Amino acid sequence: MNLSTTYLGLKLAHPLMAGASPMVDDMGMVKRLEDAGASAIVMHSLFEEQITREEQGTIMDMELSSNTSAEAISFFPQPDEFRLGPEKYLEQIHRIKEAVAVPVIASLNGTTPAGWLRYGKLMQEAGADALELNVYYIPTDAKESSSEVEKRTLDIVRAVKSEVKIPVAVKLSPFFSALAHFAVELEAAGADGLVLFNRFFQPDINVEELLAEPSLQLSGPSDLLLRLRWLAVLHGHVKGSLAVTGGVHDGIGALKAVMAGADAVQMVSALLIHGPERLAQTRAGLTEWLEEHEYESLAQARGSMSLLKSPNPQAFTRANYMRILNGWKP
Repeated sequence: MNLSTTYLGLKLAHPLMAGASPMVDDMGMVKRLEDAGASAIVMHSLFEEQITREEQGTIMDMELSSNTSAEAISFFPQPDEFRLGPEKYLEQIHRIKEAVAVPVIASLNGTTPAGWLRYGKLMQEAGADALELNVYYIPTDAKESSSEVEKRTLDIVRAVKSEVKIPVAVKLSPFFSALAHFAVELEAAGADGLVLFNRFFQPDINVEELLAEPSLQLSGPSDLLLRLRWLAVLHGHVKGSLAVTGGVHDGIGALKAVMAGADAVQMVSALLIHGPERLAQTRAGLTEWLEEHEYESLAQARGSMSLLKSPNPQAFTRANYMRILNGWKP
């Protein structure tokens, strides 16, 4: 079965890749990912705060916030809590590139178009085949408009694209007010692809200690539904690549993502739970379904259930909402 795909201009044997996770810090795990058949390996992010703190001896947010309390400052990780500092991150890219034959995609995570963005070029020089920009930003300032939030991301994309020659993908949240329009704007700013979606990890409240506490929940198959909708909406409206991350745990999940319009499928939670070998199992499940249904290639399935091609496009829009509510019976 021909499962080949193209993502960010990279020719891949199949769409299944290891998404951003701590697994890339362990070279033994990196080799297991390649042995399990990962078509590419995505690095976890290097954070803006890491770079600015290392270079300036402090976190930019601490300097800018005159009313920041000591308790709030304590939420930022200390330097020794980061697995890889800026220089070690670049060294790790080089080590992984020497160890594996598949593409390596580096990742930058930040919120301001500042000097830290030059690390995109350094990642390119270290050997990264592409760069993923994870714009993890929660707009809590009531004075900041939606257009200002979008401009922040567009400025970051333009700044990075002016520095690098490798392809750049933008990892988005699903919470932009006009996501389809913003996707087109990101392409105009130079983005070569979009990754749907990053996950905002929600804090919990400890009612005994009266503290906000970080919490982590790995994704489940139900998380895929939101991504399927937006893959289906964006397929055919953007020219660049589309990748999905979050909610793909098996071959059927991967198939759904491809049918909605994904060129690449990033897997993280399933690999953390079941090990890298889950990649091989997912590929086998994807191949089995396509062969049983007499497909000649994965390309035949790609986008077949997108909004443009779906036999029931209303399922992705408002009509489905009304139909489900009206059809419910106690």
